Amino acid sequence: MFEAQPWQADEPTLSELGGVRYLHFGTEWVQGAMRVGKPNELVLAYTQQMMAWLLFLEPSKQDEIGIMGLGAGSLLRFTLKNTQASVETVEWNPQVTAICRAYFRLPDNRRSVIDHCDAAIWVKKRHNIGRFMALMVDLYDAQAQGPVRDSLEFYQGCYGALGDVGIMTVNLFGDHTSFPPNIDNIRKAFAGRVLELPEIDAGNRIVLAFKGPLLNISTQQLLDRAAAVETRYGLPGGRWARALLAQHGAASKVAI
Repeated sequence: MFEAQPWQADEPTLSELGGVRYLHFGTEWVQGAMRVGKPNELVLAYTQQMMAWLLFLEPSKQDEIGIMGLGAGSLLRFTLKNTQASVETVEWNPQVTAICRAYFRLPDNRRSVIDHCDAAIWVKKRHNIGRFMALMVDLYDAQAQGPVRDSLEFYQGCYGALGDVGIMTVNLFGDHTSFPPNIDNIRKAFAGRVLELPEIDAGNRIVLAFKGPLLNISTQQLLDRAAAVETRYGLPGGRWARALLAQHGAASKVAI
């Protein structure tokens, strides 16, 4: 008897409006977007925030970055265009990869590898342990009712896949029943070393989780780095930095 794969209910579909092409999984929920005239630009605000780890780490060509959930390939295109790091993406639905190659200018780049695999299995593969300086986790299905991988064991696997110093960013829905258990599991997996960015777009809330030596960054150091991120990457680093500083009240440092 034929056994359906989990991804076969998530048939990728397209829409286009105002020069922006959108990826869907057969519903109105947007799974990714690309500005046709500027394919390497991050169109959606939440995808920009997924790069907020750049406030704390600067990738080199020796570094490796992991992406969980290909979507429309936005994070992959941006990372390959703007850094020299190697990137491995895990995507369990090969149809998503195919439609990205056909309609979303998926890069054919020697620094890019796509593994069609369950993310929960992928993080525990031997060659991924201690490998990545940054993990960007965006795992949603057609219904978009919270991440499809969200257990404590999964986030512990993410922790293990980061190098001695690393940061994970995760796309969550702030005003949703999935948020409390996810943030709780992330905090447990990362010993409470978690920062949250303000809710944006259609309820997206990006969480940053840290591994490595404790950070004690002055306000000025963070603002200087934010300015460098704006100049180097064209991302709203200053807005992110001010949001993170607001969480620390009048403190002169961000300790995480």
